[in-house]
Amino acid sequence: MLSWEDFAAIGMAINNTKRSKGDEIAVRYFILNKQLGGEQFAGAVGGHWGIENSLHWQLDVTFGEDQCRIRKGHGDENFSALRRTALSLLKQEKTAKGGVRHKRLNAGWDDDYMGKVVFAR
Repeated sequence: MLSWEDFAAIGMAINNTKRSKGDEIAVRYFILNKQLGGEQFAGAVGGHWGIENSLHWQLDVTFGEDQCRIRKGHGDENFSALRRTALSLLKQEKTAKGGVRHKRLNAGWDDDYMGKVVFAR
């Protein structure tokens, strides 16, 4: 008979940070679809955070997300979803040369290019 352990594993990553006010310990749990050794698990966790940090960096640089002061109601969540959608659309558009920031500016200046980005024409 198969059990839960045959299909998934739960991994735990502990991050101990030394601060001037004392140690800070952060514990994060990860659900995996297969058993991994310690080094493989560490690589998977590091890869996850690398992707996550890259996304946040791009949102901050391209859209100034950290400077946004929208806090009322669900506005912050709604604008975050819009930014992520726009970032995805800009990354998918391949006809223009340049980075995401350049494509974003072009879309703001040129309605035809905006249509190309939004509707993949």
